[in-house]
Amino acid sequence: MDNNQKTLGMIPLVFFSVGCTLASGVFAISGDYAYAGAYTLGTIIGWAITFVGMLGLVGCFFRLTIVKPELTSGIYSYAKAGFGEFIGFQSAWGYWISAVLAYVTFSTGFLGSLSELLPFLGDGMNFASLIIGSVILWLLVWLLLNGVNQAVIINAVAVIFKCLPILFLVITALVAGAFRWDTFTANFTGEGSGMSVFEQAKACIFTTVWVFIGIEGAVVISTRAKTTKLAGKASIISFVSLFALYFIISMLSMGVADHDTLRSFTDNYTFSMAGVMEYIVGPWGATLVNVAAVISIGCALLTYVILVSDSAFGPANMNCFPKIFVKKNKKDQPTYSIVFGAIFVEIFMIVATISAASYQNCYYLSTIAIMIPYMLSAFYAFKLSCTGELTDGQSGSGKMWTWIAAIIGSIYGIWMLYASSFSYILVCALMYLPGSVLYFIKRKEDGGKMFPKAYDLGAFVVVAALFVLFFVLVASGNEFVLSGF
Repeated sequence: MDNNQKTLGMIPLVFFSVGCTLASGVFAISGDYAYAGAYTLGTIIGWAITFVGMLGLVGCFFRLTIVKPELTSGIYSYAKAGFGEFIGFQSAWGYWISAVLAYVTFSTGFLGSLSELLPFLGDGMNFASLIIGSVILWLLVWLLLNGVNQAVIINAVAVIFKCLPILFLVITALVAGAFRWDTFTANFTGEGSGMSVFEQAKACIFTTVWVFIGIEGAVVISTRAKTTKLAGKASIISFVSLFALYFIISMLSMGVADHDTLRSFTDNYTFSMAGVMEYIVGPWGATLVNVAAVISIGCALLTYVILVSDSAFGPANMNCFPKIFVKKNKKDQPTYSIVFGAIFVEIFMIVATISAASYQNCYYLSTIAIMIPYMLSAFYAFKLSCTGELTDGQSGSGKMWTWIAAIIGSIYGIWMLYASSFSYILVCALMYLPGSVLYFIKRKEDGGKMFPKAYDLGAFVVVAALFVLFFVLVASGNEFVLSGF
């Protein structure tokens, strides 16, 4: 890249990263830990694990961007570079599926919050919501096909509207005396809940990963920073700032209302922060949160339509998806990537409506899908650390921190899958294996071996076996696997 294009300073870099990451999850964390079964101590431990693990992942992403600047098609490109064709494809497919499900999640949250003004939308998952959500989706697709793909100003508006109710929550909880220490420490360990503190910490995994999806955005644009060192600092500042924000919100919420009350908010509101605000200041507090959510998530929907499209176009450009996904229209837009993604979003919206899936159900699935690309990126960083490529040119503390990030990131990748439970791993296989159809089409286009390496075939066999096992367990009426939905 021309040095004249390397113009982004610290503030723009931090703002971009925060804007990519600060999405609907911030409105839901107040009650989602209670929804998962975590009490105060379990939540604190869950956050501590997340801080160390995600910090390691951010370090991996940043260092890989410096060492492998040619891998610009998203974090899934690391899997292909490090572990071959099939594993690379599956990582790209998983990242794309995660983006699709994230859009469905945001659409659900948007329509659920809009029901404050339009009650007939219910919880955002009824037939009326499906119709309106579909109209919005295809309107955004039409805009995108006609070249409307810049969402910087929209993203800035979204960040502002997210911050207003958050700031108000913090001020009212502290200044107005809504936070009470006895409420915060009540049943601190969750005694009698049927879950150990360790199990509660594990149960936090989906929420903690969900609220940080997008944190990789800062390292993606590091090549536009004035210096790579500045981009690295911006990535760390963004992560630490977001972590502090999320942690404060969840801690304050547990001091405002007890566990059972917070859990009830996830049933009565699309976003539990609305319940907390109503608990503090009355109904108008919930309205404030819902209006902020409608505006901020509504603004973000265009961004995520673009992300769904790019998550197919990018892999096609790096010879991972079929060539048809790189074809563009007269407006220089990837037509098939946009339409293909929108069709899958529509399918998942229909399935979610029929199955009466909740906001939490949707983002759980989006989160499990992205865990594989995250884990494989960390593994790739560890692999390059072992060969010396990732630490090339470093010495002393720099080399040590690169190793620490690679090790912690890899361990955290394993932890994410372990904490998700085996039922969700089976659900992940259910989402991953169908994508193999595109893999076979692509390999046939290239005229190469279907599975170039033995471990490509081995990975396919493992995914296929888990896919079959899912249906065997469902057919036998196994309730454990059904808990993944």
